[in-house]
Amino acid sequence: MGKIKTHSATAKRFTLTKSGKVKLSHSNRRHKLGLKTTKRKRALRKAGILSESFAPAVKTLLGKK
Repeated sequence: MGKIKTHSATAKRFTLTKSGKVKLSHSNRRHKLGLKTTKRKRALRKAGILSESFAPAVKTLLGKK
């Protein structure tokens, strides 16, 4: 049985933490920033953790288990 190839688009958007969680960066931080509140923009800076229900699918696309 061959290796599972990494899905390139997924690899650009998600990374795995040491504990196996899927880390992502938030969207909506590119343009029209004058319309968004400072609080909202500050919250979008921080990395997010993908929900447990989507994590197995993303891990498969990343070629992990």
